[in-house]
Amino acid sequence: MSRLLLVEDEQKLREQLVEILTRHQYKVEACSDGMEGLYLAQKYQYDIGVIDLGLPKVPGIDIIRKAREEGKDYPIIILTARGDWKDKVDGLAAGADDYLVKPFHVQELLARLEALMRRASGKFKPSIEFGPIHMDTKGKRVQVDGARVDLTAYEFNLLEYLMLHPGEVVSKTELTEHLYEQDFDRDSNVIEVFIGRLRKKLDPDNSLKPIETVRGQGYRFTLNI
Repeated sequence: MSRLLLVEDEQKLREQLVEILTRHQYKVEACSDGMEGLYLAQKYQYDIGVIDLGLPKVPGIDIIRKAREEGKDYPIIILTARGDWKDKVDGLAAGADDYLVKPFHVQELLARLEALMRRASGKFKPSIEFGPIHMDTKGKRVQVDGARVDLTAYEFNLLEYLMLHPGEVVSKTELTEHLYEQDFDRDSNVIEVFIGRLRKKLDPDNSLKPIETVRGQGYRFTLNI
């Protein structure tokens, strides 16, 4: 039974989700405000999280950002009633892995949860090393010049895919299919956000430039073995 954190202030929706998720073999820990959600997200390790952005006391984005700062790398889906793309970008930039805009079909949420957890578990492959970047795929660890870089499960999987295709141009569509395995209609900017997060973590001073943008085509991992 997978352990799931649910932070949602709408009582009716929260109760419905707890009931449905429990029926689908999730052990749900639910709360209604951001302060309690932040405490739970930082203190405990979950298999996956579902966090609303518009919460009382502490915004959902702050919960995600602070949980990531504490080293919590479990996949997180954000829920938002807002249609503005900027809200999705902000949530993804804070460390979320996917999003759903309210109202949504519960079956889509269940499918997204399953896809996220399947991708987060990953498949073991040999370690990969390019220049100063070393990836231990069994331990799910990445180092740059010997210093550990903390990545979320989805950042890790995206980087792994690029490093397994060095020198190749990989399209946004291919990366989306690799990460999610579902034919969901999502904004193409999602991958741009993940790439931006990886660049900041792997190359904060912009000296390595490990991931190149190929205009109109996708991205290419550029470091040599």
